[in-house]
Formats: sequence, C-alpha cells, structure tokens
Amino acid sequence: MGGKAVKAILFDLDNTLIETSRAGEVALQKTGELLKSKLGLDDDTIRRICEKFKLKLLHESSDPLPGTSKDDLRVCHWEESIAETIGSCSISDLASQCYYLWKNSRLEILCLTPEVCDLLKQLRSRYKLLLLTNGEAQTQREKVEAVKCEEFFDAVVIAGDHAEQKPFPSIFQLCFNKLEVEPWDCVMVGDSLDTDVQGGFNAGVRATVWIHRAEGSVLDGPVKPDYTISTVLDLPSILAQLQNCTCE
Repeated sequence: MGGKAVKAILFDLDNTLIETSRAGEVALQKTGELLKSKLGLDDDTIRRICEKFKLKLLHESSDPLPGTSKDDLRVCHWEESIAETIGSCSISDLASQCYYLWKNSRLEILCLTPEVCDLLKQLRSRYKLLLLTNGEAQTQREKVEAVKCEEFFDAVVIAGDHAEQKPFPSIFQLCFNKLEVEPWDCVMVGDSLDTDVQGGFNAGVRATVWIHRAEGSVLDGPVKPDYTISTVLDLPSILAQLQNCTCE
C-alpha cells in the first residue's frame, strides 16, 4: 500500500457514526408502551406487532406509490402490523400515533457523541471528509439534520438522491469529484460489508475500514475489509498504519 498519502475519508452514517440500531430499538419500546396503553395487549402480542413493523421497514420499496409520502407508507406499515396481529383496530388514528412516536423518538435519540465530534474535528484538520449514506432520501436527510453533522464534512452525499447507491461505483465517483480527489487518495469507513466495504473495493479506494461491533455481521463471506475495528474512535490507529506504509 505504498504511494501518496491519504487525502480523504468517506464515512458511512448509520451504525458507523451514530447508533441507529440502538435508537430504533428504544423507539420501538416506546411505541410498544403506547400500544399497550391503548389496546391493553400483552407483551408477546406487542413484540409481534413491532417485529412485523421492523420487517416491513426492511423490505419496503425505495419509492412509495405516486402521491404517497414515505411517512404515509410507514403509517401503513403500523396499520398493517396491528391488523395482521390482532385483527382490525377500532382506533382509527392509532397507526399514525405509533409511526410518529417511533419516528420522533428515534430522531431525538440519534446523536454524534462528544468523542465522535472530537474525532471528526481532529481528522478534518488533516483530511477532506465526506459523509456518504445510503437510504431513502427524506429519511436520511432527517437523520443528518437531527444529529447536526454537516459542519464536520466537506460534503454530504445522500445516495437516495441519486440513481445508484453504495456499492455501485457511480456514487463513489460522485464523491471523488466533489472532493477533487482520486479513488486511491481515499479511505472508506462503514459498518456494512455489502455496501461500504464492497463499494470501496468496487470504486478502487486506498483502503476499506469495517466497523464491526460484537453484535454485528460475521466476517464469513467473500468480502474482506483491509482493516477491522470495533468503533470509529479507533480509526486514527489505522490512518497511522497507512501513513507508515506510505513512508516506507
């Protein structure tokens, strides 16, 4: 890995810089409490409703039907999850209450920790930084606004605004163009082997860094990151290794 020094770092957002999964679980717990208070359901039934909602989120179409917003679609997820579990519901606006409680609770919990903020400030003094996040554009834009992270980056790219998302090379090329760098100048940092690491490989970046928490994915497939760390806070040690390789 010799050659020029690293000039830029591309960061994923969810479960890389912010703990989206944890925030989602807390938001589901709050929503379950609402359902329990409104319908008097037992804990197992509440759990089944929430699991159905999670599955519908996982498999939802990236593009809602014409005239239907992402919020409308996700209200329908809650309505269907309740109906599929207990039958029709007599409280007409309960699904809407569930969705907005879940959504707003999750956004309130999401944050950049002081440690992550300090890290980004430190790195910004030496590298160009870009945030590259997959997902539906409205949802990801709301997260970016909620955690107030734009000030730490030279550019923010929400892949849902574009024709292709990670791991396609086109979205990475857009990022390289924004930063006015070459692929080999960059490091890609993220928690997904399929999108962040594979995408970095596809785009020809200098190195890929996989954020692997204990409860995360297992490294048993064909995608192999150059480096693996348990938290983004360990990134400086990887950058130091890359710097040493450049100097050799």
